[in-house]
Amino acid sequence: MTRFLAVVRRDLRLAWRQGLDSVMVVAFFVLAVVLFPFGVGPEPNILARVGTGIVWVAALLASMLALERVFQTDYEDGSLELLTLSPMPLELAVLAKVCAHWLTTGLPLIAATPLLAVLLNLEWEALAVLVPTLGIATPTMSLVGAVGAALALGSRRGGILLSLLVLPLYVPVLIFGAGAAEAALGGFSARPQLLVLAGLFCAALALCPWAAATGLRQAVD
Repeated sequence: MTRFLAVVRRDLRLAWRQGLDSVMVVAFFVLAVVLFPFGVGPEPNILARVGTGIVWVAALLASMLALERVFQTDYEDGSLELLTLSPMPLELAVLAKVCAHWLTTGLPLIAATPLLAVLLNLEWEALAVLVPTLGIATPTMSLVGAVGAALALGSRRGGILLSLLVLPLYVPVLIFGAGAAEAALGGFSARPQLLVLAGLFCAALALCPWAAATGLRQAVD
């Protein structure tokens, strides 16, 4: 656990010094959501109807912006080889880097969601479900994205390959996340969708660190 926290602190310090990734993710999220009313019109009823889908798609795309750098910096400076040779299991190191990635990207997205919900005229029922679903889904997206980042590591067009690998795997999270908010707006319980999202998170937590560690070992070798 000490080594796990050390990796998390290291990545958080690096993210704080650079600062660009977190700002870029939040800025893209905000701009993407703000631009949608110019395309669909400023009518409050229309925005309230499609607002949850807009937030979800923008959050999904924004979370992908910093995925390529989850392991890229360590791969370039040789730190990744040290992680593979350290006594700490590589799967645990992957999980630590995923935690740092979520703290610097997923958490700011969740924090910006209430303000954007007000701009989109979302009802309170939708917002009350939207924030918890993002709280469950964004760690899942970070875990799945870590697998794609590990598999695309070292390739010439890693960003394009990463998008092709990760986007199809994000579809179930998008469907059930947006469906939870739609159910709340329709007066139905969002509990089934929340349970499915929790199940997806548990599956990703169990499988993705192992898969990402396997990809990292192949990249180092």
